[in-house]
Amino acid sequence: MSTGPDVPVQAAQAPAPPAEPHRRIRALHTDTTVTVYQAYSPALGVPAARDGRFPVAWKRERMTWIKPSFLWMMYRCGWGAKADQETALAVEIDRGGFDWALRNACLSHYDPDEHPDRRAWQRQLKGTPARVQWDPERDLRLQALPYRSLQLGLAGEASRRYADEWTVAITDVTPLAHEIHALVCAGDTAGAAALLPEERPYPAPEGTPGLGRVS
Repeated sequence: MSTGPDVPVQAAQAPAPPAEPHRRIRALHTDTTVTVYQAYSPALGVPAARDGRFPVAWKRERMTWIKPSFLWMMYRCGWGAKADQETALAVEIDRGGFDWALRNACLSHYDPDEHPDRRAWQRQLKGTPARVQWDPERDLRLQALPYRSLQLGLAGEASRRYADEWTVAITDVTPLAHEIHALVCAGDTAGAAALLPEERPYPAPEGTPGLGRVS
């Protein structure tokens, strides 16, 4: 028999997810490869996906920017709606090459926490084949999030090795981009999120610019 008023039982609250660090590489990766994203005109993107390698017309002497974040690529290419960016590619590359680029990279901008002075940064910039840039990660509506993800610029030796040595496979993910975008427009963000590539924290090598330590 009860001798007092019932005391409501509070449901246990799930622990809050850990906060994302300000900068982190997140990527779809295996033990041997990492997937990055680029967008091109169909004239370049379609043959690249068909043949699994970049065509001769792909300019190896120019800097190219690769993005491990699918949603950042969607922000950049407007879900494949921007001119000359209608074909979104997932490029699976060798992890050894990716790590080599990170170890041989310089920040794309001067940072007093990383460089003793602006001239030292400029000297480093001229002598490295890769550039690291940290940009706000994006959500499904392509709005900026309060933490940053990697863009990696490859030039000279790094660009040539990316195109001709590191590339393992190239997949046209334009249909996936359109499907996810359609679900977002329909308000089905849960369905859209379920289709996103599984991007996990990537163990960046020691010395990756802008991280200060291994992520």
